[in-house]
Amino acid sequence: MALVKAIIEVLDREAVDTSPGQAGQTSPGLPATIQVQFNPTEYTLSKGAQIAEIAIPGIDSPILQFIRGQNEKLTLDLFFDTTIPEKSGPYERDVRKKTDLIYRLVKIQPKTHAAPRVRFVWGSGLNFKAIVESVQQKFTLFDPDGIPLRATLSVAFREYKTLEDQLRELNLQSSDQTKQHVVGRGDTLNSIAAKEYGDPGEWRRIADANPNLVSNPRRPEPGTVLEIPPADVFGSPAVKR
Repeated sequence: MALVKAIIEVLDREAVDTSPGQAGQTSPGLPATIQVQFNPTEYTLSKGAQIAEIAIPGIDSPILQFIRGQNEKLTLDLFFDTTIPEKSGPYERDVRKKTDLIYRLVKIQPKTHAAPRVRFVWGSGLNFKAIVESVQQKFTLFDPDGIPLRATLSVAFREYKTLEDQLRELNLQSSDQTKQHVVGRGDTLNSIAAKEYGDPGEWRRIADANPNLVSNPRRPEPGTVLEIPPADVFGSPAVKR
């Protein structure tokens, strides 16, 4: 079975100016795909949660309250070596020709004013959409002219998800917790209230919790993110389902 190489897909790419004095002249930016030279020998996935401590006098330990989740993080080491012949591609004596593509993933692009979003893919076992949080380069072998020939890159990827993706995945159902709702096409406050509280007449509580609805509060624009207050905030009876 052929060895599947890990790759980094660059989701946000743009051409860059070659120099300030050459207006309109551009050179290729990041490639669509960056292939690692050697697959990592291991990788680490980590995720945490932000927890607040509520101190109550006289008890043995504080009460813990969940605040929010934190981004998942993927960390790994990538090895590059130009002393080892490769079957394809031009020979590069300076290993930085290979490592620079990954090093540039933490740099701001001129047009987007942000580092690009990427996806680390390794066969069918790992598919991780992220922003590159940090890259540390360690050069360990040099030729007589001081040109680096071997390097190890320690790379940290921080998970990237849009608000809409997270709300869709979480699918929060509890009616006694404040949550958010992304307005879909055809949604009205009445229909949202019917879905959330079992009573379309409760649309006013959603409107009161979202003072930014000024143009047409009964029919918000698709894509608007609404705060949905808990069912018991206004002393209402149990939610009908």
